[in-house]
Amino acid sequence: QVQLVESGGGLVQAGGSLSLSCSASRVIFRIDTMGWYRQAPGKQRELVARISTVGSTNYADSVKGRSTISRDNAKNTVYLQMNSLKPEDTAVYYCNANVRGMNYWGQGTQVTVSS
Repeated sequence: QVQLVESGGGLVQAGGSLSLSCSASRVIFRIDTMGWYRQAPGKQRELVARISTVGSTNYADSVKGRSTISRDNAKNTVYLQMNSLKPEDTAVYYCNANVRGMNYWGQGTQVTVSS
């Protein structure tokens, strides 16, 4: 039903910044919590950040202080600004949205941080 499309991934030098965005389409009901997850090769998918409908946020310890998640409910879009990037941030980043108790996932966007 709900389709999520990420954009903004790419190659960046260590210490640089990236802005990711995720737009949802075919949305009938209000989107509840939205978030960003990432998965590095050979590792489990992990939470990067999430944001509630009213703006409450939660960040992984590894990105806290250098990442900011935000959303535009009118545009059904969630953003992730990442600064001071490190090589260990390299992963495929996935957008997630919860709607009426159902979880939806984007296809993922590759983020590669060079040393």
